[in-house]
Parts: sequence; C-alpha cells; structure tokens
Amino acid sequence: MAKKKYKDIVCRKWLSKETKNLVEKDGKKYYFCCPSCKEKFEKDPEKYIKLVG
Repeated sequence: MAKKKYKDIVCRKWLSKETKNLVEKDGKKYYFCCPSCKEKFEKDPEKYIKLVG
C-alpha cells in the first residue's frame, strides 16, 4: 500500500505524514509544515483554498 502524502497548501511542500500543524475547515483537514504556514492559512483561508481548487 502506498504511503499517503499531504500537501501544505501555503508553501506547497509535500509532507510525508500528518503534522500537529493542522486546521479543520468545512469538514476538511489541512496540514502544514510549520506554525508559520498554519498562521498564514488561518488569517486568510479562502485565499489558499482557491489556489487548490
């Protein structure tokens, strides 16, 4: 079975595992590589969600 990967949608870095830098929005989980990316997302989540599509 392939490992599940997660993408930090702020800096677009691929993460090999779930991190403690997590935000749940509209029933979806978003993982971030660091607290800084998480904070940027929390300030303007719609900006980053639109980039992902």
